[in-house]
Amino acid sequence: MAPGEVEGARHGAGIAVGEAERVRREAGTAPGQAESAGRGVAARPARRRAAGDPVKALLHRHRELCERAVDPLEIAAGLEAHGITDRTAARFRHRDVFSLAEELYARSPHEAVTAAAPTLVPAGPAAFRGFGYALLPGALACAAAAAGQAWAGAATVAAVAAALVWPGRTAGGRFPYVAHLLAAAVAGWAVYRHGTALAVGLALAVVPGHLAAVAFAAGARARLDGSRALEDFADRARPLLLAAVALFTGAATAAAALAGTPLPVAVPLALLLFLTRLLLRHGAHRAPVCAGLVLALVPVPAAAVAAAAGLLVHAVLALARASAHARP
Repeated sequence: MAPGEVEGARHGAGIAVGEAERVRREAGTAPGQAESAGRGVAARPARRRAAGDPVKALLHRHRELCERAVDPLEIAAGLEAHGITDRTAARFRHRDVFSLAEELYARSPHEAVTAAAPTLVPAGPAAFRGFGYALLPGALACAAAAAGQAWAGAATVAAVAAALVWPGRTAGGRFPYVAHLLAAAVAGWAVYRHGTALAVGLALAVVPGHLAAVAFAAGARARLDGSRALEDFADRARPLLLAAVALFTGAATAAAALAGTPLPVAVPLALLLFLTRLLLRHGAHRAPVCAGLVLALVPVPAAAVAAAAGLLVHAVLALARASAHARP
């Protein structure tokens, strides 16, 4: 290469280096920062690839729930119980919890289960046995009251407490039967203050309470099967709950009138026990239930009304959750 050409090449290289230095100064980065930025650009795809499957981490976190579930609905209910909402599901690239649950169910190992078309299942022995248990308190109360037995009130209170708030899917924790003991105490205290006629009225309300609870559970499960979002299920479950409460309130009013007990005393108490039954059967936390029952023990006429109203608000919130209707 001729001396002039060498000099020209050196001049061109100097211009290129100067131009690169000027661009770096305008960008406001030091040479070390530019180098680290280059490494960051190179490392960014690796991090993106590592975080490219967020559902995998969720599947690992809830592996036991996903593997034992019999359908995606059970996974959706379990995820909601762990605080995952439709808004949270968007972080996992799904429009709602139900869609996320379907992917988790598809990616989890399950034992081979023969799929069967949904059909109407006839009532089995358990259903007839439950209805028979619901008939016992009324029959016992009417027979004991008609015979003029002194133990009629106490026996009826025990039967009502057993039939209305029999242990169900209560939330875990210590002292699992404290709510049932409080319910028996509430009924016993009211019968002690207002007489055996109140016990008869409560006993006669057990059968409609049983039927309303069974109808609500079946209807809520059917609405869960047909829902595609948690908010959609909540909007469809709340009117069903209010309809069951209204149906039972009418039946309790008729039972109180038939027994000859004052309606302002019997109806709120029966409604309080019915809501206790629903909440305990569907696995609700016992603290609000126990608080309502303790409030009903206060010797004030409006105590039972306030306790029933508080439990109704809690039931509207708790029983509108999909996790309250998962298969036990």
